Amino acid sequence: MRLGYRVFLDAYSRFSEDDGWALASHIALSTLTCLFPFLIFVAALAGFVGSERLADVAVAALFATWPEQVASPLSREVRHVLTEGQGGALTLGALLAVYFASSGVEALRIALDRAYGVANERPWWRLRLESIAFVLVGAVALLTWALLVVLAPLVWIVLCRHIPGLTEVEAPVTFGRLAIASMVLIVALLVVHERLPARRVKLAEVLPGVALTFVLWAAAGVAFGAYLTRFAGGYVTTYGGLASAMLALVFLNLLATIFVFGGELNAASIRARRDGDATRGG
Repeated sequence: MRLGYRVFLDAYSRFSEDDGWALASHIALSTLTCLFPFLIFVAALAGFVGSERLADVAVAALFATWPEQVASPLSREVRHVLTEGQGGALTLGALLAVYFASSGVEALRIALDRAYGVANERPWWRLRLESIAFVLVGAVALLTWALLVVLAPLVWIVLCRHIPGLTEVEAPVTFGRLAIASMVLIVALLVVHERLPARRVKLAEVLPGVALTFVLWAAAGVAFGAYLTRFAGGYVTTYGGLASAMLALVFLNLLATIFVFGGELNAASIRARRDGDATRGG
């Protein structure tokens, strides 16, 4: 417990020294500005495979874990953009959308490089291509998840026809969906922590930060939703028509702060393990 306490204090100290609060604000703003371009690309990709409904399901899946007061205005505006825009315009805009969406990945890279104390000396164009690859993989993964959501009820109906007893196990099915969504999020966090920084880290080295990020993200969604239930009117009074954007920005800032601290916790854990090995070797 003493070791865990020292690692936590070291992570918080480095979080402050590495401008973690400023980096979290940068990630939050980048995420908010990249969200629409990313979903425009997802919509164009869904139209290319011949199923525009997948885009709607993908939007719903993306905002499923967000507090209702934050998710509803954003998802409504996203659907408005996707339904009002012409398919050709969306497809043409997807090329630029991928580039702009990759800026959000670059923000995550900067935070993790700072946390792990490394300087990324690769050329900018290579970093940008890698970020674009992350966007493409993320879009395909989101559409794959949406496809599973669309097909799951149909598969379930077919199974219930052949196995009547399955109609009584709705709860396990709902739990299974949540479990799959959680696994997708955990895998995404592992890939980001392993592949984005200039320093390659082992799977075991990123587990502490990923676990903490996942748990705190879930808790933050519940806590922020409960907070807005009581005090959302204050945002509307203060910001007027910008209330929904401000709510999204505050929520994303909270998630980004947790993400950056998760990276710092991994780095602190690596330092503690290295110092322990040095002490035993001495």
